[in-house]
Amino acid sequence: MRILLVEDDSKIAAFIAQGLKQNGFAVDHCEDGADGLHMALSETYAAAVVDLMLPGLDGLKLIEEMRKHKVNTPVIILSAKRSVDD
Repeated sequence: MRILLVEDDSKIAAFIAQGLKQNGFAVDHCEDGADGLHMALSETYAAAVVDLMLPGLDGLKLIEEMRKHKVNTPVIILSAKRSVDD
């Protein structure tokens, strides 16, 4: 299965990608929301792991645009926020 990882922090992205690959997933990694959106619209993914705080197009806008384009890929949101309300 193929996973889309959209994370701008290279250390965090490498850690997540390594874990996913060790568990048999193929991983496509993008460092900003615009590239992530392009990939999400161009390929079929089993799931996406999306950071909220991305350069350019933020994670929530990325997910919103995916949904507008009828991309219903399940999304796991990464966040360094302190609470759910944030």
